[in-house]
Amino acid sequence: MSATNYYYSTQKVHVPTEVFQGSLQTDVAIVGGGLTGASAALHLAEQGYGVALLEARDIAWGASGRNGGQILPGLAIPQHRLRQLVGEQDARRIWDFSLEAVALLKARVERHCIPCDLRWGYLHAAIKPRQVNELREWQSELAQVGHVTQLLQGEALRAELNSPGYLAALFDPAGGHLHPLNYTLGLANAAQDAGARLFSGSPVTRVRTGDPLLIETPQGHLRARYLLLCGNAYLGDLMPPIRSYVMPVGTYILASQPLPEALARQIIPHDYAVSDLNFVLDYFRLSSDHRLLFGGRVSYSTVPPPRLSDTLLARLRRVFPQLYEARADFVWGGNVGITRNRAPHFGRLAPNIYFAHGYSGHGVALTGLAGKLLAELVAGQAERFDVFARIPHRPFPGGRALRLAALLLGTTYYRLRDLL
Repeated sequence: MSATNYYYSTQKVHVPTEVFQGSLQTDVAIVGGGLTGASAALHLAEQGYGVALLEARDIAWGASGRNGGQILPGLAIPQHRLRQLVGEQDARRIWDFSLEAVALLKARVERHCIPCDLRWGYLHAAIKPRQVNELREWQSELAQVGHVTQLLQGEALRAELNSPGYLAALFDPAGGHLHPLNYTLGLANAAQDAGARLFSGSPVTRVRTGDPLLIETPQGHLRARYLLLCGNAYLGDLMPPIRSYVMPVGTYILASQPLPEALARQIIPHDYAVSDLNFVLDYFRLSSDHRLLFGGRVSYSTVPPPRLSDTLLARLRRVFPQLYEARADFVWGGNVGITRNRAPHFGRLAPNIYFAHGYSGHGVALTGLAGKLLAELVAGQAERFDVFARIPHRPFPGGRALRLAALLLGTTYYRLRDLL
């Protein structure tokens, strides 16, 4: 684990694991020790299934232990575009599922006493007049599904977000933030307590289909009735049929030095999470020790941009001029898995091989529900999983190089639009 990641320096939960060696027979094998995999392992073990989870690195090593910790209902794809893809009924069901995902997260934190600094309240902030109109349209759209939000402007906005850069913000009480590493490790511990076996340093090198499946690692193999693929942006080339549907994109976060508590409460008085409406957005929140955790910048090659710390500090100071003396104590990054339409990609590769990935930056809550739906599918209850599986997806064209070029071309328009 990287010492530059603020979350590792404030880790409160530890998960004892071992390297997989030898042979094992189990009901369900899971590839990936992040939020989706840990959630699936927990649900399956609670139902009495034999579960073996295989993680190539450490539990929560990928996006689950590195992300911005921001909890959001809904998907990365706007609700009106989702309706165009799946119809009114399924789009509404998916919205309701996203609220269930948030409620599930809250219930797990409480039930398993996970020390992850859970806080509630979210501000979607507008920088430009056209974005204020977008917020109004979004508020109206959410009202149609019974979700109440509040549009803040002027003094009401400054009372919640003390920055000169924003014209308005949509307050969503259902959103929030947490310490993602401690949350993921807490789920993993709960899965172990329920009977799941977790293996770290155990990359899956080959999967042979059949019943049972044969899953190979460098030091052993296991046989399983079912295989769940939960590696997301880090699944790599293990399963070529789905490789081109998810693109790993690098994202980056800065943690400032601890701020005086009065200053921290001055900039975000009620400790809400915040993001702006740009395509390449800034997102930020306060930590429990009064640091500002500020995310921004992306790398479509997954190679960190040069002078990353300086760039993020400049963006931070532009949002909060009162932090002109702020310094960066931690800067880190990781890969998020995005799809072409920004909707999650769920499905089957065989009657006993299932996958869920491509959350496109909205995974903190939704991954937990994905793990639950995968567990339901193993138990023979496919209806809820198939609502997501019906979302149509197209692969990124060509190999990795061509996919990158196409993605860069497609996002140039949105980068330019951010400037207008």
